[in-house]
Amino acid sequence: MSFFSFEEEEPQPQQDDFYMGHALREAELAYSLEEIPIGAIVVCRNRIVGRGHNLTERLNDVTAHAEMQAFTAAAQTLGGKYLKDCTLYVTIEPCVMCAGASYWMQIGRIVYGAREEKRGFLSKGGSILHPKTKLQGGVRAVECAGLMKRFFASRRD
Repeated sequence: MSFFSFEEEEPQPQQDDFYMGHALREAELAYSLEEIPIGAIVVCRNRIVGRGHNLTERLNDVTAHAEMQAFTAAAQTLGGKYLKDCTLYVTIEPCVMCAGASYWMQIGRIVYGAREEKRGFLSKGGSILHPKTKLQGGVRAVECAGLMKRFFASRRD
């Protein structure tokens, strides 16, 4: 049995809050780079195996979303393309592209902060996720949404 093959324990609100804090730090990093402030981490067996923040402006790449960066880093760390035993923590509800990528990676669980009413995958019906993926929303939602509001308010000044 590999180190990362296991059944994930039942989600704990304290644990979700803790790891969302790490995703928020990634979002702050994106903010400091003048990127849309979304951050993501991938956790496997209580260990952060991937991190990412938006890099779409810096890389001039519309696919360089926080989740995609974190997925790639996690797959490299774990040495495989499937993330069945992992949890993605992301500050904003994933878009359709990132939800689709999570399907192909077979992520075990997605925890997001704030909803994205216009471009989030749930606005498109929500059936994009792998059937075994568990979804939890609203973790530190006020902080996650607040960072986005602060970013866009600063752009209007």
